[in-house]
Amino acid sequence: MLTIDGLLAQGAPPVVAILRGVRVTEALAIAAALVDAGIRMIEVPLNSPAPFDSIAVIQAEFGNQALIGAGTVLDCAAVDQLAATGARLMVTPNTDVAVIARGVGNGLEVMPGFVTPTEAFVALRAGALRLKLFPAASQGIGHMKAVRDVLPREVGVWAVGGIDAGNAADWLAAGAEGVALGGALYRPGATPAEVSARAQALIAGLKTSAPSLTI
Repeated sequence: MLTIDGLLAQGAPPVVAILRGVRVTEALAIAAALVDAGIRMIEVPLNSPAPFDSIAVIQAEFGNQALIGAGTVLDCAAVDQLAATGARLMVTPNTDVAVIARGVGNGLEVMPGFVTPTEAFVALRAGALRLKLFPAASQGIGHMKAVRDVLPREVGVWAVGGIDAGNAADWLAAGAEGVALGGALYRPGATPAEVSARAQALIAGLKTSAPSLTI
């Protein structure tokens, strides 16, 4: 069973690709472009068209190679629906104790969103093992560093929101466990070839800028 810890230990890039707006008819081709480029974590936000259908088809095809899941998970019903697809990554934009606990109870890899230290510790008490700083760009690297100083060392913080190929390595160098990219990798209407080129450029840039990473 794939986990974030396991994927990172295997040298997968610490990157989640966010496919906001992806349609079922293109989901497999876009996911294939990402997996072929080396990305091993993919989320489909639930404000996309028929998101659970896209998640299910990507999971069926790539679930043995990549951690697939949903973003913008806002309620417990959505958590249960996600778990029913077999996908295991659950990402939220906020800190909702009931949603986090439901995800943990379903055996999902939970990554709840937070901004403040208070939200971070609420999420950890609900069972989260890693956190999503969102929106990261508007808070800044200094904010992440300050929050990291008071969190348990084993808690990974992922920077999400405003991350692209030009700044991803800066967040990792500053102590983020990983990053997630949306529009910098995929926007509605992007072709698989375009997504592949962006993903390859991102990973090549991380290898160059952060040579200590095993990718």
